[in-house]
Parts: sequence; C-alpha cells; structure tokens
Amino acid sequence: MSDTQASGQAERFEVRVTADSHFAWLRTRLAIESTLMAYLRTSVSLIGFGFAIVQFLNNVHELPGAAAARLPGAAWYLGLALIFCGVIAAVVSLLEYRRMISYLWSGGFAALAGMTSKQEESPLYAIAGVLVFIGIFAFFAVLLRFV
Repeated sequence: MSDTQASGQAERFEVRVTADSHFAWLRTRLAIESTLMAYLRTSVSLIGFGFAIVQFLNNVHELPGAAAARLPGAAWYLGLALIFCGVIAAVVSLLEYRRMISYLWSGGFAALAGMTSKQEESPLYAIAGVLVFIGIFAFFAVLLRFV
C-alpha cells in the first residue's frame, strides 16, 4: 500500500514504471524547462525594451529638428511598467516551474524519473535568479534616475 493510499487518499493516476512512462516523464520535464525558458526570454525582452524606451525617449530631444515631447514623463512610466512586468513574469514563471517540478517528483511519479530519489537542481534557477536581480537593478536604476 502506498503512502497516499495509507493516508486515505487514492492515487490520482496509476503509475506504471515502464520505459514508455520513463521517457514520457523525461519529455514532460523537458517541456516544463522549455516553457520556463520561453517565459525568461519574454522577461528579458520586457526588461530590455523598457530600459531601451527610457534611454531612447529621454535622449530623443537632443536630435536635430526634434519637437518637444508632449508628455515628457510618459517614457519613464512606460519603461518602469515594462521592467516591472518583466520581473514579475520571471518570478511567477519560476514559481510555476518549481510547482510543476515538485509535482513530477511527488508520489509514484518519482519512480519514473529513473534517477536517485534526490531531486536534481536545475541551472535554470540560477539563470532566473540572475535575471530577476538584473530586472530589479534596472527598475531601481530607472526609478531613481541613475541612467
């Protein structure tokens, strides 16, 4: 009797440890990592685009023949909003990734991994952490007008 059945909860799925199931588990794990990387690419784009908007529109008035901006603070607010959205997207995607990986290593699914019982840490945690740090730095650099 499994731990979840002993606690009174029935298993949601019948997990059979076969080669097909193992490779399906691996495909699912790689799909989850691919999804996180797509979210991180989007986050990088939002952070970079927000920072670029602030830099470009703050300096566009120096171009010859450029008219004065009607809303001079709009670029600053838009840039901050995009940077903030990029940081939030990275944090939310990291939390969702962690939740899905925990699910893959829970219950009977852990046997499908074909690895040790210890869950392997992914380098994506470090990459996402660095991205969040860069995004927070960019946000405060723009907010405090360091750039």
